[in-house]
Amino acid sequence: MNLKDRLKQDLKDAMKAKDTNKRDAIRAITTMIKQVEVDQRVSLNDDEVVKLIQKGVKQREDAIEQFKAGNRDDLVKKEQYQIDIFSSYLPKQLTDDELLAIVKDIIAKVGATSMKDMGKIMPKAKEQVGAKADGKRINQAVKQLLN
Repeated sequence: MNLKDRLKQDLKDAMKAKDTNKRDAIRAITTMIKQVEVDQRVSLNDDEVVKLIQKGVKQREDAIEQFKAGNRDDLVKKEQYQIDIFSSYLPKQLTDDELLAIVKDIIAKVGATSMKDMGKIMPKAKEQVGAKADGKRINQAVKQLLN
């Protein structure tokens, strides 16, 4: 079952269970997918859907920061719940140790010795890690190993 089919089935299940929060989160994902598919006149594959979901998670994390600054705990909880639902459709994330091992291997292959070589490392790391870690975590791992 591909990711879009899984989303449709989970949406039906949430509606039957009258779980409005989960229903709304899944609808937000399907809306993002439909928006891109209509605008670009394409059908997205699972990898592209995962990238959209990651983008949605980042948007909600940014919103949480804004809501915290405005003392809106009710909205913080809502956004956090949506992040939890979104994350359930993402591939299992790498642990910090696994990520460091992958980045260390790439640094050795590239022959990087300083922060100036970060531009060589990041594209290869993002390609190898894929959706199992976001760019921010990869960046932190590279900085940690090069310092």
